[in-house]
Parts: sequence; C-alpha cells; structure tokens
Amino acid sequence: MTENDYLRNLGIEALSEMQRNAVELIRNNRDAVLLAPTGSGKTIAFLLPLVESVDHEQDEVQAIVLSPTRELALQTLNVLTAMKSGLRAMCCYGGRPTMEEHRKMATLRPQIIIGTPGRLNDHIDKRNFDARGVSVVVVDEFDKMFELNFQDEVERLLYNLHSKERCVLVSATDMDNIPAFVGFGNRVPATLNYLVQEGGAVAKGVSHFVVHSDSKDKLDTLDHLLRSIGGEQDTRHACSIDNQSSNEPIVQQQSVVFVNYREAVERIGSRMKSEGHSVSLFHGGMQQDERERALALFRNGSVNVLVSTELSARGIDVPALRNVIHYHLPASYENYIHRCGRTGRWEADGRSFMLIGPEEEVPRYNVNFLTFLLEPPYPAPAKPKWNTLYIGRGKRDKLSKGDIVGFLCKTGGIKAADIGMIDIKERYAHVAVRRSVTRQILHNVAGEKIKKMATKIELLKAIGQGAKINAQGKKNNISVKKS
Repeated sequence: MTENDYLRNLGIEALSEMQRNAVELIRNNRDAVLLAPTGSGKTIAFLLPLVESVDHEQDEVQAIVLSPTRELALQTLNVLTAMKSGLRAMCCYGGRPTMEEHRKMATLRPQIIIGTPGRLNDHIDKRNFDARGVSVVVVDEFDKMFELNFQDEVERLLYNLHSKERCVLVSATDMDNIPAFVGFGNRVPATLNYLVQEGGAVAKGVSHFVVHSDSKDKLDTLDHLLRSIGGEQDTRHACSIDNQSSNEPIVQQQSVVFVNYREAVERIGSRMKSEGHSVSLFHGGMQQDERERALALFRNGSVNVLVSTELSARGIDVPALRNVIHYHLPASYENYIHRCGRTGRWEADGRSFMLIGPEEEVPRYNVNFLTFLLEPPYPAPAKPKWNTLYIGRGKRDKLSKGDIVGFLCKTGGIKAADIGMIDIKERYAHVAVRRSVTRQILHNVAGEKIKKMATKIELLKAIGQGAKINAQGKKNNISVKKS
C-alpha cells in the first residue's frame, strides 16, 4: 500500500506541512526529534514512516511505540488500525494481567507493540516476546515520561533493545537536554521544531477566556458556564477585554473540565450531576474498565461533560470537542498547553476557559486572554444527542460494524442515520444511537440474536445518572450497565 492509501483509509485528503516534513525527516534519519503542537497530527507523522520500515513477511516484533499512558497507547493503536496497513499490532499496559497480554501475543504474533514502559519491561524480562528483532523505537510524549518519573523504566527498556537502529522522540513541549541513555551518543539528532513557528505550542485555533468567580469554591461559576456553552438553547454572551466586546452565539457543546486532584473529580462531578448536567468522571484512581467506559460515553456524545485530572490532558482525541475548562489552575504552562490541546485539533476552532477565584491571578502565559462574562438567565443543561448500547459480542466473535448496523436497522427497526460511533473491542462493542429511538431499539431487540449468537444488550450509563431498568427490559435481559 502507498501513503495515499493510508491517508484515504484515515479519511484525510493530504498531510499538513508539518506532517510532510516530519515524515521525510524520520524516513531519512536514524535519530529524529519531532516537536509540534498538541493536536497537529504527530501520531500520523511518525506512524507513516514506521509502517514503511516494518517487514510484513516477518512475524517478530520489529517496532515499539512507548507511551506515558494507556489512553495515549490505545489512541495510537486506533490510528494505526484505521490505516489498514495489514500489520499486526497490539497494546500493552498495566491494570490488567500480564498473562492475558502474553496469550494474545502468542496468538497474534504482533509486528508492532504500543505500550507503557513498565509493562513492556515486564514482558521483556519474562521473554514473552523476542526483543532482538526490534529495530525502530518511538518515544511518544517523551517529556511526559520523565514528568511521570518513568525515566528509569525508559532507560532500562532502551538498554534492553540492543538491536534498535532508529529512535524517534516526539513531544508537544521541548526539553533542555536529551538524556544520554536515549542512545544518540555524540550524534546530533535531526530535529523538526514547529513550536516556535506556531507562536508557542498552543494550537492557533484555540481562543482563550478568563471567567471570574466571586467565590473561592467555583462550583456555581462552573455550573453557569456549562449552561452558557452547553444549554438547551442558543444564548449570547459578551466576551470583552480592554473595554472592547464581541457577541457570538454559543451552541450545545461538549466540555472537558480539568481539576488537579482525584477527590475534586468526584466532588465536582457529583455537584454537576445534581445540577442536571450529563457527566463522566476520569482519574487514575478509577478501575481501567471504568475509565475506558467513561471515555467511550464522552467520545461518542452520550455525555456532554468530562470531569478529569491531568491524566486526560494527553491521549484523548475527541475531534468535535469545543471547550476546555480549567477549574483549577494548571501547574505550568506546559500543562496548559496539553490541556488546551484537547480542543482546536486539526485546525478546528476551540475554546479554553480559565476559572479565576477571588484570591487567584491570571497566569502570565503567552496567549491573549479575553474576559468571558456570565449573564443570567441560564438555560437548562442540554441532554446529549446520543445514548450508548453495550453489546456483549466483539472482535473475537468476528462481529463487524456492518453486522451491528444491519442488526439494529433490521431487528431494531431504525435507520442507519440513527446510529453514531461504533467501537468494537475484543469481547464487546459500544454503539451510539439517537436518544429518541433508544427505547424502541431495546424493545425490538429484546431476546434477539445477532449473527445467530445470543447476546446481552444493555444501556450504558455514567455513574450516578439514575438509569432504571424498565419492566420489558428486565424480562428480556435488557438492563442498564453502569460505568
């Protein structure tokens, strides 16, 4: 396959200037460093030359992509899968049994592994795969690796990859010095730096606003802001700075609310739910499956608000996400960059709202902050456009998106336009369907088989949203699955 084939499979007409230059840089240099803003498409920029370097005929692991978080690893795998290169790839990360991954390795025989450093070291120590065939290593978000104290794990992993011939470092923020253990030695790596050209590392399409709160506890301010930018009806609010203002219609939008502590996620999420907002929670203290379900609900539009710690500042890609809200001030400008990088992706427009309490000051960042004025009356929180169905069959059952669409249209009695994002995992699938037809679907598919297979079909709901099991659903094994 050619580069154009991969782009066509990804639904991309052409690479950006940064991506074109990055692809050529990585193709033609043994050691490379790519620095570009979050959301600019770095993943595709390093995956294209990486795929070209892998021999399709060889069954051994030939390339490794290191990720600081499982979420970023899964996102990278999703992009690679969408390219339809024909190469076998899998993710490895903590939070699930190593033996489960080892069994998959033995069956799949991956040529590319994407994973976190600790888990990959574990597999190498146990000789679950032969590291001698690895010739290409990509360290994604390498600055974050060291921020999360993964330096020792990364150093040990790179030391164990004796046969690596090429190493690529990728990040949205720069580092003063590249550690010696990366393996560049006295060689100066070829570097492509798009941070300066972009006026800093914040995407150009992001507008930056300050929202002042009269109270140190900003809960009421957050509620009013969410209603203003995600209410049931269009509203108009003034955005002013230096006595200049502009009016702009604000429509229903999804928002990520960033906080600095796990406990704050629970407290703020609970309050926003009580105010009628549809909310998912996301932090490192949650179980892996809970986090994956929370992201699934948010990505496919079944909830409008994700309350999260810094964990989701990297590795979450929601193309339609319009708003990033900083409930707590970011710890640094780099943190602000990565938070803002969740919106304004691929040259789309986005908004960053920083909530400032009476004892706080607006950080002196290299951005132009406007003042966003909250003006009552505030509309009721908007209901999400979609609901999510859980189907207890997945890839191992050879279930495809076409199978799901056909089943829901024929048996569920709906139209293809009523079906949104479909995400098929190994053992299950998540399917977004319009809220207006959800009850009809659950009633019509009760007790029915998909591809002649009996399965459980459930309504996936976020924790605390008060979902109920109706009599018909309970009778026919249709229930509610809480995340």
